[in-house]
Amino acid sequence: MPSVAGLVRPLALPVGARPVRALPVGAHTPPRLRECHDCGQLQVLPSLPPSTRALCLRCDAVLRDTAHDPFGLPLALYASAIMLLAIAAGMTLMTVSTAGQFHLASLFTGPVTLEERGLWFLGLLVMITTFVAPLARVAMMVTVLVGIRLPDPPRGLRVVFAWDERLRPWAMIEVYLLGVFVAFVRLSTMAHIDIGPALYALGALMLVMVAADYAIDRQSVWEALEGARRNRRRRVRAAAAQAAAPAMNAATQTRIGCHTCGLVSRAQDGAVCPRCGFTLHARKRDSIAWTWALSLAALILYVPANVYPVLTVIRLGAGQPSTILGGARELLDLGQWPLALLVFVASVAVPVLKLTGLALLLISTQRRWRGRLRDRTTVYRIVDAIGRWSMIDIFMLSILVALVQFGAVATVRPGFGAVAFALVVILTMLAARSFDPRLMWDAAEA
Repeated sequence: MPSVAGLVRPLALPVGARPVRALPVGAHTPPRLRECHDCGQLQVLPSLPPSTRALCLRCDAVLRDTAHDPFGLPLALYASAIMLLAIAAGMTLMTVSTAGQFHLASLFTGPVTLEERGLWFLGLLVMITTFVAPLARVAMMVTVLVGIRLPDPPRGLRVVFAWDERLRPWAMIEVYLLGVFVAFVRLSTMAHIDIGPALYALGALMLVMVAADYAIDRQSVWEALEGARRNRRRRVRAAAAQAAAPAMNAATQTRIGCHTCGLVSRAQDGAVCPRCGFTLHARKRDSIAWTWALSLAALILYVPANVYPVLTVIRLGAGQPSTILGGARELLDLGQWPLALLVFVASVAVPVLKLTGLALLLISTQRRWRGRLRDRTTVYRIVDAIGRWSMIDIFMLSILVALVQFGAVATVRPGFGAVAFALVVILTMLAARSFDPRLMWDAAEA
């Protein structure tokens, strides 16, 4: 997808706003004033043709990706994802057999077995990230893409579409597939394995969802919702309410970019966005305090997550507890060094890098460092993107606990380390979401 380049004609820019690059021939999207959510820079997003990417002038964040068919192709892909998810949920994932015994596993076997073992938290987490969140996402997107084709789209579509973006980090089909692959390698030393049709459906589901998320232009959806008759009436009422507000409030109003839909409005902090109806905040509230609290909690839990065993493999009556690092070492002993490296990076290095990166971002913001702002913004994007991949060990555990139940021959039992590690993953993801990278740029400018 080409990036926008060049300069665009200024469109009555406010103080501090800049035009982004380019006004290509054959543009079709309306020009918009946008605020970059990574650095806070106000800039005009020009009219863009299909298959064009607009980048922030200050930090190179992606402001918009346009598409040739922003509604039809994504709708077909999300509808296909629903069917693939139904196949994956109703069919067999794996079958293992040893010593005349065999066990079947489906998408729900792992969460149910964890709940029966008393680890209801892990079972609920695996259920949400592998089935509930993906199902909710594809169902929401089909509802929105069908609803905007109606003459008068329902008002609730804006809430549905906003929640899809919030659920995206928690739908972890691709991470689950890597966890299944790691479990497959470890199971190959204990039993005979047969792959079921659900695993192929999950692979296809991952590809379809990636293609759908790439094909959709989210700003086109918001603009379609904005053009609905009910939303127009809402904007008129909001404008009338602002016009009737006391004159002294005008001095306290500023341009705020909605973190939900991206619309830039002149309003007070805490007002309601006229397009999506969510609360406007110039910056995330108590961002520094929340990020510190969540990061420190994750750091405390990281110690028992690595000290206590994640699982215990019992073979012929002898138990072999295994920690996170021990799991990577076991794969290395099996000669699977690429997979051992993957597990080590995802389960050991990534949490450490996330906590270190968050500490760096917080300290640099509080001490008002002015150097390497673009590099620190890139660090934030990496920290925000990689945290979910640490769930590989939790997904592997859910597969092993469900399948390796052969009595005295071989049994896998979950350990307390898995609960602590899952909490570390969740807390670091929430910490990254709580941090507002625009505060780094604000602090440097101050």
